[in-house]
Amino acid sequence: MKEILMARGAKKVVEYCADVKSNERVLIVTDFPKMNIARCIAEASYRITDQVSIISMPPREVDGQQPTQCVADAMAGADVIFMPVTRSITHAPAVKAALQRGARVLSMTAFTEDMFIFGGIEADFEALAARCKKMGQIWTAGSKVHLTTPAGTDFTADITARPGNAHTGLARKAGEFTTCPDIESSVSPVTGSSEGVIVADASIPYFEIGVLSEPVVFTVKKGKVVNVEGGKQAQKIKYMMDKQNNEAVYNIAQIAVGLNPHCRICGLDLEDEGTYGTAHIGIGTSTLIGGEILAPMHFDGLMYSQTLEIDGKTIFKNGEAVFEY
Repeated sequence: MKEILMARGAKKVVEYCADVKSNERVLIVTDFPKMNIARCIAEASYRITDQVSIISMPPREVDGQQPTQCVADAMAGADVIFMPVTRSITHAPAVKAALQRGARVLSMTAFTEDMFIFGGIEADFEALAARCKKMGQIWTAGSKVHLTTPAGTDFTADITARPGNAHTGLARKAGEFTTCPDIESSVSPVTGSSEGVIVADASIPYFEIGVLSEPVVFTVKKGKVVNVEGGKQAQKIKYMMDKQNNEAVYNIAQIAVGLNPHCRICGLDLEDEGTYGTAHIGIGTSTLIGGEILAPMHFDGLMYSQTLEIDGKTIFKNGEAVFEY
């Protein structure tokens, strides 16, 4: 009976967020644990077009890893790609290549059955798009970022000439990428420019960590994480980073703010990162979001009640947007 409730959310993702049309080729990229999510997307898509395919693979070992070659090849022939996967492939080169070919891509990392029913999916994506796009423009026009939080974050970065990103939850035009039901806006800082301290006190929704039991503190120098401190969750993050044996995994890749008032911190990637009032810093790969660093992984550390200043002007104050849109 739960599938009846899930069908409404799947319909919204397919018809409203992706605007799938009758002549389009739809590909659902998934992995074995998320096949039921993929099936719901396929059923909703099949009501519109008979060119619907599902391709599955084992879950990736880490978030940000490239999908299998068969999956990457299949993505080359799709008009619309949904990605309900256990671990993120959002920042993989195969996704960037699909976007460059004109595919619309909707990331649905760690999507659960309940996420079709309540939470971020309840948002009016169209109504919230204006604020998200305006934030993207603010990033694009900016040069110097200063991010602080009550928990102790004190972080600066240069974003001169970096394009702002507006992930509205909608991907209706060729080459558009979005996350769903996450609504966020982000920018990739100039490589090597980030400095300060990042205190993640909300969640790290990767590597099965989720909601944080105690803060994870990242020390940043010259654009890279040079130290990770905290309890067991911090130790796991440090272990995952060091395990890659690749200097690029320490790169500060992204600064982002959540803009969906229906999302909530629950330990899931695309609910947490969209939560209004939070900010997150992405670490690792930056190639999909305006940077040039390609790493074998990408993850985000989320924090509550950010105050964000760009070129000395306050954009968020204690988690509340104060800019006009």
